[in-house]
Amino acid sequence: MIKTCMLQALTRQVSSTFASCELTYLEREPIDVERAVQQHRAYETALAELGARVFSLPSDDAYPDGVFVEDPAIVLDEVAVIARPGALSRRGEAESIARALEPFRELRRITAPATLEGGDVIRVGKALYVGLSKRTNREGIGQLQETLSLFGYRVIAVDVSGCLHLKSGACWAGGETILANRKWIDTSVFEGLHLLDVAEPAAADVLPIGGSVLIPASFPRTAEILASAGFRVRPMDVSELRKAEAGVTCMSLLFETQG
Repeated sequence: MIKTCMLQALTRQVSSTFASCELTYLEREPIDVERAVQQHRAYETALAELGARVFSLPSDDAYPDGVFVEDPAIVLDEVAVIARPGALSRRGEAESIARALEPFRELRRITAPATLEGGDVIRVGKALYVGLSKRTNREGIGQLQETLSLFGYRVIAVDVSGCLHLKSGACWAGGETILANRKWIDTSVFEGLHLLDVAEPAAADVLPIGGSVLIPASFPRTAEILASAGFRVRPMDVSELRKAEAGVTCMSLLFETQG
């Protein structure tokens, strides 16, 4: 029997308390939660249209930031690492994510005093670039390195300044390309990869999936740069979600399973 790979996308619904989200670099603005729900639904539809099987966890009003499922876990081919968010208010999110991932992956955990958030992790093949940020500390990077060395991964620390996560300032766009804001990220660590510079400061967070690259619709000039470089670009209206410092990577965990 020939086994096929199925792309899975784990998401979580937007909570009614979403407007009380954590904010670090943005000024708080009024958030239209119902519109955020609609934008998130359109995001899930896009994931499905691009080949993912979307399975969505219910919202939990105890966790306003719970929709950002990328941060509590890093899912690789061999293992899922359950993280320990740097934001105290978010640490309870990890258990439901762990339960959802347990049927698919062996689980390993980051423990105190380490902090680690998935938004600080960029994977390119067997290399993981991990941001040293306000949410991820050196102990977190060290524990991740120790855990993943068993599976042949390299973990490279990256200094982050001026933005919340590494993926706020740099993202893998597909192939050998990193989209980056050089003012926020030490891009010297990406030696050997092709760097594309953003046109708008916060435009680096993009999500390659199904032969396309998702990007917030609010960054049209960076979308043009990607298109000119040969990428098939799919803009997404995530304006209300972005008021919570969201990007298009943080609202899903993508991984493959054998069918």
